[in-house]
Amino acid sequence: MALPTFSFETTAQDAASVLKDQITGKNVLITGTSVKSLGLEAARAIAPYANLVVITGYNAERTLTLDLSSLASVRKAAAEVNAYSEPLHGPPGLDYIHNNAATMGSFYLTDDGFEIQAATAQFGPFLFTKLLTPKLLASATTSYVPRVVYVSSVAHALGITGIDWSKLRTGYPAEEANKPDGMMKRYAEVKTMNMLTALELSRRANGKLRAYSLHPGTIYTNAFDKEALLPLFVQYGAITEDFKPKENPMFKWKTLPQGAATPARILSMESLPPEQVAPHAADLGNAEKLWTLTEEIVGEKWEL
Repeated sequence: MALPTFSFETTAQDAASVLKDQITGKNVLITGTSVKSLGLEAARAIAPYANLVVITGYNAERTLTLDLSSLASVRKAAAEVNAYSEPLHGPPGLDYIHNNAATMGSFYLTDDGFEIQAATAQFGPFLFTKLLTPKLLASATTSYVPRVVYVSSVAHALGITGIDWSKLRTGYPAEEANKPDGMMKRYAEVKTMNMLTALELSRRANGKLRAYSLHPGTIYTNAFDKEALLPLFVQYGAITEDFKPKENPMFKWKTLPQGAATPARILSMESLPPEQVAPHAADLGNAEKLWTLTEEIVGEKWEL
């Protein structure tokens, strides 16, 4: 399929409209769909054309209750999705999982003993996607390969040259982790984990499904509202002390609709040009090691 031309200003609604023939009839699941989030914006853009869009949250008002920081919640939500009786006037299976959920600006260990950033953006999504793999593979056709997307960030290269494997499960000591620089260091590690997981999933799937990681751009989402992170964002020239986006020569701000354009494109496209990443996030050895350690941490093997 010839790729349409999109620009920095392209919105999710623009992309979905252009690619509606490829989105029509698809069954989509998007995590991290709180107010003022990229996940919710992507869902809004895709919903007019997709057969089914499942959004997740922490309360019953959402389509699917899911707390990715809890393995028990992950297993319960996955069982619910696996029990869905598609087709709802559409194709079987689950065509696309968009792992958008993440957190930063706080440090604590979950009930499972995991550092909260890694629990929400790595361990929970890993198990959730693993449990839904049969539903993903059921959606494959001669013209469509199911896909999984992880929202990463250019911040994966900020201040680190790799993952501290000894801190994979529990993160850094509280006195370091509760400081803005410590939070950002862990954020960089977690976003690296997202990239490595996509890399290894794609390799292991061997064409049965496609896995991507992406940098959506710099967008003023709800992540910028956390007071604990204000000193860090001010230090980097990202926002003002009264929580306003600040123009910066290092980056250009996108709106929420512009930031959500890439997920809509990935749902529709058969291939995307590779982006330049830091060496530690493109290393196949790191990808395989992370996969094996994550299997041990969540207590389940993921074989495709």
